[in-house]
Amino acid sequence: MGLFDKFFGKGNSNKSQEIEKTSEPLDEALFWSIIDISLKKSKTQEEQEIVLVKEIEKLSPKEIIGFRLRTDKLLFDTYNSEMWCAGYIMNGGCSDDGFEYFRNWIISRGKETYYKAKENPDSLIAEYIEEEEYYDFEGFWYVALTAFENKTGKDLYDYIADDFKTNEGNYPDFEFTWEEEKPETMKAICPKLYDKMWN
Repeated sequence: MGLFDKFFGKGNSNKSQEIEKTSEPLDEALFWSIIDISLKKSKTQEEQEIVLVKEIEKLSPKEIIGFRLRTDKLLFDTYNSEMWCAGYIMNGGCSDDGFEYFRNWIISRGKETYYKAKENPDSLIAEYIEEEEYYDFEGFWYVALTAFENKTGKDLYDYIADDFKTNEGNYPDFEFTWEEEKPETMKAICPKLYDKMWN
């Protein structure tokens, strides 16, 4: 997080403001508008991360928490075998952490990309870039935490209410519908990604 300290410093304009715990995700339209702004104002993932923090800092502390909660809800809603198959193909393998970072990357590409991928992970072929080595965005998961600390001097995690349940601690169990040892099972789920990216 030192990168953001360098660019934005440790803002403290709201340190005296009372902050209450919340389980309310940010309005989804506002969430996606912030993603859109970050995509328009950046050319690299590093630039997008900086723009995101700057834009999120404009929100109230409760809304900043809500940005993280909305992110977690979107991650929760794409925690399934088919999406994991897409991540496995696109990144040449996909650990538990890698799957989190892969889905963060999908969210960072905007509403249309996210919902198309949610419906059919093979649609991510539209995001294929020949020179790209990995399709993940770990830093996206932490932009709200950085913005919150910059604005309040506090740790966002301390203000997530206990009744927020759509987070990684409550992911559903599922059976994998594909196996690397049986490539045809991966191709059946993501034929376009498989043909283009699986070696």
